Amino acid sequence: MVQSPANAPSPREEFWLFGYGEDHRGTPEAPGRVVTLIEQACYEQLVGEHNLPPLPVYGAAYRIPPQHVAEVTAYLDIREINGYSIQYTDFYPSPSPSPTKPGFQSSKIENCTVYIGLPTNPQFLGVQYAQDVADVIQRSRGPSGENTEYLFMLESALEELTEDSRDEHVKDLAQRVRGLQAAATSETRSAEEAVAKETGRIGDGGNDSHDGREETEK
Repeated sequence: MVQSPANAPSPREEFWLFGYGEDHRGTPEAPGRVVTLIEQACYEQLVGEHNLPPLPVYGAAYRIPPQHVAEVTAYLDIREINGYSIQYTDFYPSPSPSPTKPGFQSSKIENCTVYIGLPTNPQFLGVQYAQDVADVIQRSRGPSGENTEYLFMLESALEELTEDSRDEHVKDLAQRVRGLQAAATSETRSAEEAVAKETGRIGDGGNDSHDGREETEK
């Protein structure tokens, strides 16, 4: 049995949870960036294009045993309350989510619970420049850890799901962030080398001066 949108979960029910978004990768003063899911119509409105071919969404669904439904629901409602809303979707437990592809299984799971950030939420940012997003991710951290860790784990998870599940936008962001990390590491190394060189120069000058005084005294 799966949770019905019309019914609140109880200890006697089990439900399926779908999604791969997280929170706590930033702070209220310096929020990070996390992924969300949006409806096709909303996406078309955001990008200013219409009648685009629908794209499959890959992810993992978790079956919650009946005895843990109330506990898990209470935890998720607290963790996801700052930015996410409860929605429901059908999930196809198959290597391919498309009925036109080989390996498709028709036994879909209906009304999976999914937490998504709706465009009406104040934290929904809409269309952003990829480099701006990468800059924020590079410097953000929160109670759950580094925002970069979240991005790299998301990239890895999508690549491991199926051969078709790789997301080019996520991959591009990850590459941009790695580039920023490499640049920051290079700058730090250069600064350290400059300080070490200057320190050595000052030290050498001090020794020369001391030797000169000794020679004069003789």
